[in-house]
Amino acid sequence: MPVWAIVLLVVLGVLILLTGIIIMWVVSVYNSLIKLKNNVEEGYSTMDVYMKKRYDLIPNFVETVKGYAKHEKEALEKVMQARYSCMSANTPEERAKSENMLAGTLKSLFAVTENYPDLKANINFIELQNTLNNLELEIANSRKYYNGCVKLLNNKIELFPSNLVARKFNFEKKPLFEIINEEEKVVPKVQF
Repeated sequence: MPVWAIVLLVVLGVLILLTGIIIMWVVSVYNSLIKLKNNVEEGYSTMDVYMKKRYDLIPNFVETVKGYAKHEKEALEKVMQARYSCMSANTPEERAKSENMLAGTLKSLFAVTENYPDLKANINFIELQNTLNNLELEIANSRKYYNGCVKLLNNKIELFPSNLVARKFNFEKKPLFEIINEEEKVVPKVQF
């Protein structure tokens, strides 16, 4: 076999090997992006479940407070409006903004309940308050998981060389679910 044929076979072999390595790398990066995207969706879904449970609990909570604090109509209406705003939010950004508003109105409602010792002694109220507190903790934990997944995905999308694959397959950065007010970053404690 002539030398040029051997050189041609070696060059073709190297090109085929390099092409195979590049294809395997692209598939690996693509699969990792899909896994990260799925983790983000799972994190948001988990957070959504806990938020919906809280939304379902709020009317019972408001009714219990209303039974003892009838003249606190404005605070109760604000909580229900914030709840509706959260339930009708379509994007994570809108949801985060609405959740911030709901957290503020719930905080105001808790402050109002401090003026009603009979309400604070009501068993139903205590159970609702404990359930709400537990849901707040679950929401905070799931928000932390979601944000961690979002950061991993966004880093993979932005960093070279994986950004080449992300751009080619139209992966987009996801928004963080952040608490805007520093006071609201702390999970509200329910005290009696």
